[in-house]
Amino acid sequence: MADPDQQVHEWLAAYTAPAVSVAHLLCDRHDPTRPAVTEVLPDLSATTLTFGDLARRAAALSAVLAARGVGVGDRVATLLPLGIDLAVSAVAVWRLGAVLVPLPPVLAASAVDQRLRQLAARAVVAPAEQTARLAADAPWAVVDPARTPSEPADGPPADPVAVPPDAPLLISHTPGVAGPPRQVTVPVRALTAFHVHHHYGLGVRDDDVYWCFSEPGDPHGLYYGLVSPLLAGHSCLHLRAGFDPELTLDVLETFRVTLLAAAPTVYRALRTATKTLPPEIMVRSLASNGDTLRNGLTDWALGTFGVGISDHYGPAESGIVAVTDGDGGPLRALPGFRLAVLDPLSDTPAEVGTLGRIAVDTTSTAWWFDGYPDDPLASARHFSPDRRWYLTGDTGTADETGAVRLTRHDGEVIITSGYHIGPYDVESALLEHEAVDEAAVYGVPDPERGALVAANVVLAPGTDPSAELAEELKRRVAERFAEVGVPQRLTFVPHLPRTASGKLRRNRLRASAA
Repeated sequence: MADPDQQVHEWLAAYTAPAVSVAHLLCDRHDPTRPAVTEVLPDLSATTLTFGDLARRAAALSAVLAARGVGVGDRVATLLPLGIDLAVSAVAVWRLGAVLVPLPPVLAASAVDQRLRQLAARAVVAPAEQTARLAADAPWAVVDPARTPSEPADGPPADPVAVPPDAPLLISHTPGVAGPPRQVTVPVRALTAFHVHHHYGLGVRDDDVYWCFSEPGDPHGLYYGLVSPLLAGHSCLHLRAGFDPELTLDVLETFRVTLLAAAPTVYRALRTATKTLPPEIMVRSLASNGDTLRNGLTDWALGTFGVGISDHYGPAESGIVAVTDGDGGPLRALPGFRLAVLDPLSDTPAEVGTLGRIAVDTTSTAWWFDGYPDDPLASARHFSPDRRWYLTGDTGTADETGAVRLTRHDGEVIITSGYHIGPYDVESALLEHEAVDEAAVYGVPDPERGALVAANVVLAPGTDPSAELAEELKRRVAERFAEVGVPQRLTFVPHLPRTASGKLRRNRLRASAA
């Protein structure tokens, strides 16, 4: 293969051609006999779809979507886990030049409805148990993948639509701290960045059994559990079950997984549950992202699996841009990206060893993010005034070689059991209750989950705190947002800490709970 810089430019040229067929790049061009997706059930039975199978089923579903009015640029949401149905739905949407919007199936019905209306979705692809939760009088079409044909009904399928490289490929969401979740519009040209990480970050090989243990609601699960393996012509394994350490080990053993990518919470749970590994588990590479590896996880993995855990760094707005060996090692920028630490008071590189803001150079070859279309103020906060730098919100230092060392992740977003929870969503659900006057949500460190969701609640005048009210408020969060956002700690307080200007001091809440 060409040297990394040359290879990145070759991918960029291919994925920024004047007209790009995403369905061709991610499906039709690959060997039709190669496995594309393997879906594993809790009993360890498995179904594998080849690229040929995927092409036929996607063509059939695209015909159904087209008949429901879906065309170029329309937004099609899904309420599906990573697996066969999502892969088929994605390629079907891209055949039409439409935009894929995967929503987490764990979202409450009201949260789903809100996002669909904000998106102006044309259609929703979801199984029966999800469609029953959708509004009956909604303006979008609803398609159940189990009720669609597996072959095109009337002759050969229409050719897939080609779109410009700046056309939207998909929309992901990043948690909001002081506002609702922000839409991240991913253009077709972002395929370059995803291919870079798949090849140079994860290092997936043709003979690997690759398992991305994630959810489509997590942008990294979407980018590297769906898009990048299809782009590279590789198969990805998906487990249709909730996390269970013993089942995870069974999958690693039964399917001879060689490359596992998972959140730190998965590795923490495996460490707690595992003493020795069966000899049939032959993992050659372990990868993690979304939270910092702590407490000797890499050393544990080295002693148990024979390999350490590499830590992969990058926001939803770029995908993974750097990799470290874990446990606090320096970040190595991937080909096509440049990182820097900026001075706290200016937008110039900081002095060696000086704590500053970690930023990504937007002139990097593989950079693709232009801003939040629904939140220009957030866009302004995340870019330097000249838009040369994207500010990640994290802090770190740089050494003489330019290598960046992360010191603190953005502390506002709560990462619990691999899910990214924005305080705004939980606070909004709590504030809908007539007994709540004020609410502040924050994360509390937890050795197994990474963090617990905690909430401090100021009750309305005349309302008395009680255990029953606390449980009622937790149910409200589950009903209005999601079960994963329910506060594990809910405390009634007389007031919230604020600055003189009235801004919430969330860091004081975290400090008082530590």
